[in-house]
Amino acid sequence: MNVPTNIEEKITELEGKAWSPIDIAEVSEYVIRLALFLGEYHWHKHDNEDELFYVYKGEIKIKIRNQKSIIVKEGELFVVPKGIEHKPTSTKESYILLFELSRLKSTGD
Repeated sequence: MNVPTNIEEKITELEGKAWSPIDIAEVSEYVIRLALFLGEYHWHKHDNEDELFYVYKGEIKIKIRNQKSIIVKEGELFVVPKGIEHKPTSTKESYILLFELSRLKSTGD
């Protein structure tokens, strides 16, 4: 039987490890990952999967190629549709839950 996951405890595992998500739960063929966003990630896209970002703590900006950037605040979520080139950034430590197919590479392409 599974036990509840304490996200605050999982956050301590990420201290100083920006852009290195950890898997915290599995749901069918999906995985929920927790990541520390700080600074800029690289431009990337996922050809076959959407990507959901839920801001647990902090605030992120998702730059989208040839479109206006999206600000996602604490308590909000945003879905980047498959095939859309994007670049997540954060000016302060922000903790993000990523809901992805387990086969999706967390590092983009």
